Amino acid sequence: MLSYIIRRLMYAVPIIIGVNVLTALLFFRVNTPDDMARKILGEKFVTPAAVENWKKDHGYDLPAFINTDEHGAGIVTQTIFFQKSAPLLWFDFGRSDRNNIDIGREIRGRMWASLAIGLPTFIFAIIINLFLAMILAYLRGTLLDTWGLFICVIMMSISILFYIIGGQFFLGKALRLLPISGYDTGLHSIKFLILPVIVALIGSTGAGVRFYRTVFLEETGRDYIRTARAKGLGESRVLFKHALKNAMIPVLTNVVVSIPFLFYGSLIMESFFSIPGLGSFTIDAIQAQDFAIVRSMVYLGSILYIIGLILTDISYTLVDPRVVFD
Repeated sequence: MLSYIIRRLMYAVPIIIGVNVLTALLFFRVNTPDDMARKILGEKFVTPAAVENWKKDHGYDLPAFINTDEHGAGIVTQTIFFQKSAPLLWFDFGRSDRNNIDIGREIRGRMWASLAIGLPTFIFAIIINLFLAMILAYLRGTLLDTWGLFICVIMMSISILFYIIGGQFFLGKALRLLPISGYDTGLHSIKFLILPVIVALIGSTGAGVRFYRTVFLEETGRDYIRTARAKGLGESRVLFKHALKNAMIPVLTNVVVSIPFLFYGSLIMESFFSIPGLGSFTIDAIQAQDFAIVRSMVYLGSILYIIGLILTDISYTLVDPRVVFD
């Protein structure tokens, strides 16, 4: 197992490098360092000298990827990409290009707001989706199953923006049960988190129930399920005891991979509900053309996603002894 984890971590190195290269290529393709300087300094009153000074102060006066010396040799270390990306390996995120704030401190402070939404949504979504999916699988072929599947398709076809705006209107403005947006610290933040969690649960229920229902129905068609039925076991016991246990691999794949997004937050949700999490932090950085923050958040997301994939593989061995990693 240890050798397998080490190999997976070694495989992750070129992936992380490739993600950083692609991020820099796309960002500098859309916004050059000159565009970034003019955006941050103010496009109307900025001078060419001020742009050059800003680039020099923030390390954007170097070539992007390859720095050619007087002999024609390419030097990779004296480039924007290397100077900005190398410190990320030891999680030195540096400072923001726009207002010079400590990015690492912001991440450590904002991740709790993202967790405050993501963690209850994650837990309740698993419980609700598995419970409803098993009910529909148990009632397969009935009218209730047909209507349930129809509702799930409708729910997963509707944009999350509709649920956000609808929840803010009905629960926030019309019924005045919950605040529309905002955030507070401590226990006072609970009233601001209820509406985003409800909206996130409703938005994810359709796809989640439909996926888990398909998993359970596929499992109920296997030979050991037919053998259990032939022995006279009841349908509820066959489904909830035998099928659920053996369907854990695809369930864990869907569950564990989503764990990193608990820390990363939801871009749309946090922006609409004015929650100071990592999602809104990333959106604000993109709008401000702050490459330092965008680069750091993409790198952090890549690391968390790779960790989630490794945890998924490890979890397979916990639910199925037949899975062995050499």
